[in-house]
Amino acid sequence: MFSKFVRRTHMYLALFLTPWMLGYALSTIVMNHNVGGPQTFVKEREQHSSTVFEPGTPPKQIGEQILSDQHLDGAFSVQGPRPDGTLVINRQDLLAPRRITFNPATGSLIVERVEPKPSQLLNRFHHRRGFQQPYAADQAMGWSVDLVIAAMVFWALSGLWMWWEMRATRLWGLAAAVFGIGIFAFFALTI
Repeated sequence: MFSKFVRRTHMYLALFLTPWMLGYALSTIVMNHNVGGPQTFVKEREQHSSTVFEPGTPPKQIGEQILSDQHLDGAFSVQGPRPDGTLVINRQDLLAPRRITFNPATGSLIVERVEPKPSQLLNRFHHRRGFQQPYAADQAMGWSVDLVIAAMVFWALSGLWMWWEMRATRLWGLAAAVFGIGIFAFFALTI
């Protein structure tokens, strides 16, 4: 009875994990072979911002206000200020990330979006984080990745259980496991 439960759960987890495994496999190929090159930006608009910030306002707070003014609320990071005082706000988005360059001295605002490339989309998917941002979608992504990790651990352990139950495959399974552990250890210790 327990073995049947393990086999069924293993199978349904494999079906559940299919989109995740494909997404992470394809994105890893893109990163491993440097497909697509660096991101390129296309200017969307240049405008003047009338928002004035008090001296000493934290860059994160400035970034949040600028994004709100531009109706681009969501996960972001801020770089700067640079020596000339400009801030670069990177609005993270899976499909259309943007870079906003803001110069508080002149009030100039340049909004650029990433030129869409499938390779860059896969790269962003692979590197997407959930718990560093306060937004519900980012938190949900973080929880879903945690669920996938737990499912993968069960998937690996249930595969070992099923292998052990099949006497005819024990020798070949042991050889595959030893070979896999050996290669993993070799790369982990030499790189």
